[in-house]
Amino acid sequence: MLKFLAPHLRVERVEELTLERLREMDIEFLLLDVDCTLKRYRAAEVTPEVDAWMDELRSGGIQLCLASNGLGKRIGEFAGKVDLPFFAKALKPFPFRIRKAMRRMGYDPKKTAMVGDQLFADVIAGRLAGLTSILVRPIHPEEEHWFTRVKRPPERLLLRLMGTAEKRK
Repeated sequence: MLKFLAPHLRVERVEELTLERLREMDIEFLLLDVDCTLKRYRAAEVTPEVDAWMDELRSGGIQLCLASNGLGKRIGEFAGKVDLPFFAKALKPFPFRIRKAMRRMGYDPKKTAMVGDQLFADVIAGRLAGLTSILVRPIHPEEEHWFTRVKRPPERLLLRLMGTAEKRK
């Protein structure tokens, strides 16, 4: 059960997903969560570091697409600012919209990673869709809606248990 919930990779921030690292993982396509993954929940834009990271990946041939449970208008406006395709109301952790978006974008599931900050949304959605799942430490999760913050303590507990299980092997 824990293996199903476990991300394939955990990083502190998206900038750790360098072009070299993604190539080593044979990843050519990234589905990116928005809030608390690329930017603070209440921020309208990404930091210059995240902007430079996205530019570097695009220049290196990695295709990026936003995949958010957020509402279409807000996510669409953000997507316009970062010049990325997007799909909103992704209904994560369910994989249906992710699979549909990947088909539309022409992404190969074996070469695609779902990158996000939530175990119970992004990681499970990626796992169910047959993708590599990458968990990022959330950026200022205290700014999120209450219904997301409620999930954080069980996520932390599970991540601690998974970390302990990994050490026992």
